[in-house]
Amino acid sequence: HKDHGPQYQYRIIFRTSELVTLRGSILEDATPTATKHGTVRGLPLKDALEYVIPELNIHCLRLAISTPKVTEQLLKLDEQGLCRRHKVGILYCKAGQSLEEEMYNNEDAGPPFEEFLSLLGEKVCLKAFSKYAAQLDTKTDSTGTHSLYTTYQDYEIMFHVSTMLPYTPNNRQQLLRKRHIGNDIVTIIFQEPGALPFTPQNIRSHFQHVFVVVRAHNPCTDNVCYSVAVTRSKDVPPFGPPIPNGITFRKSDVFRDFLLAKVINAENAAHKSDKFHTMATRTRQEYLKDLAENCVTNTPIDSAGKFNLISLASKKKEKTKARAGAEQHSAGAIAWRVSAQDFTRGAEIACTLGISNEFVVLLDLSAKEVVFNCFCRDVIGWTADASTVKIFYGRGDHIFIRAAEGGPEDIKEIVQRLKVNGCETVDMTLRRNGLGQLGFHVKYDGTVAEVEDYGFAWQAGLRQGSRLVEICKVAVVTLTHDQMIDLLRTSVTVKVVIIPPHEDGAPRQSLLRSQGLVGHGADLTHRDLSIPGAGTQSQIKAN
Repeated sequence: HKDHGPQYQYRIIFRTSELVTLRGSILEDATPTATKHGTVRGLPLKDALEYVIPELNIHCLRLAISTPKVTEQLLKLDEQGLCRRHKVGILYCKAGQSLEEEMYNNEDAGPPFEEFLSLLGEKVCLKAFSKYAAQLDTKTDSTGTHSLYTTYQDYEIMFHVSTMLPYTPNNRQQLLRKRHIGNDIVTIIFQEPGALPFTPQNIRSHFQHVFVVVRAHNPCTDNVCYSVAVTRSKDVPPFGPPIPNGITFRKSDVFRDFLLAKVINAENAAHKSDKFHTMATRTRQEYLKDLAENCVTNTPIDSAGKFNLISLASKKKEKTKARAGAEQHSAGAIAWRVSAQDFTRGAEIACTLGISNEFVVLLDLSAKEVVFNCFCRDVIGWTADASTVKIFYGRGDHIFIRAAEGGPEDIKEIVQRLKVNGCETVDMTLRRNGLGQLGFHVKYDGTVAEVEDYGFAWQAGLRQGSRLVEICKVAVVTLTHDQMIDLLRTSVTVKVVIIPPHEDGAPRQSLLRSQGLVGHGADLTHRDLSIPGAGTQSQIKAN
């Protein structure tokens, strides 16, 4: 802020034995301190920490030593929950088979299996293979000469294919195969037509948590298709993409992408099970313990000025209050406790609303998942009162928020944070002229195309470029153009909610709409919190 001198923003990463790392930022202006704001030196770190994390005993903190080991250890901690490389087992189940030993003892792949593998990935030579090998031997061919590899978005996937791993004659256990596939969290069971029903009870493994069963229909013909089913350990949560009931998938890139997304999400879900959660927590504790015991100096965080005789003799300064509204200049998200209307269930759910300078996000507190997000530039307007705010975005969809704690102050802050592209809505009651006309034309999306000069609508304040978002308490986004016109023509009293245009008369549009990307919904809801009947598209990651 120009009146407060140069300002620092303090970014804080708070790592504990919990698997979720807390990250946040605070502006110097927003921090209560006895030190002068706006200096080149900034504030003492302890002031920022005491304000942001009051539960933390900062006196036990010590400055870390500056070595590559510390950086590497912290990087490992932060990357613990990130995985861009996956290994997935594939077992081949012939007609009449269902037992684990039968599948491991299928020496070679039949034509239906080969057809499926060619769709799924690329057959690669393991010797000198330089990409992700998933513990397969890339020097001496001890784990087979070839394997199946692919990429999906930013992920690498190496498949442990039973028929590509070494086969041992007269050995029912086939340990050279099982030592790889039996240690994969996710396994694809490929079934030829006529294979017996699969049950995980036939698999003896403590590590395989999810089985994705793919059954071929009419293989090696133009009509080949696949059905998919999933079985998972009871402590593995559900995951997407969802499998539609009774559907079979054509052999296509769409099916390939669906299956790859399914196995990646399967492994991510398995890591949330009790077994993997406990293992990850134990690993994290060991990393933190090593850092705390072996990678610190004797310098405490509040050592600066500790032995300054002048400061000891002088009266202790009182902390100045944080500048009101300073956090509004932060690029990071500001968060509020709110209740959000879930229109599908007709109930309000407890959420955290976060608004950064780029995104609006709602997090369901009980489910601990994102239930709504959009770009700030997609927000076109809002209707606010003392305790609630209705946020319009995209084509005119909206979410309804109720302040949980701060009431009017929270609503005021939320509205202030939203002022990027949108503006406050205006309620209007429109009168008809002697011919029963309202005196304006409206486009299919609710944008006002033309207003009769000095007519009743013009006198009420309606201008070209305004956006109708509600007509007689009905959301415009739920109406066809004909329904909209009919409602305007036949209602005795016409009450509308509009979003005024920009100063140049241009209608307020979302970022996606202005780029021509909106046609079937612009929101990224995990659960439909937008108005019912709006036809918005849901993108569900975990169902």
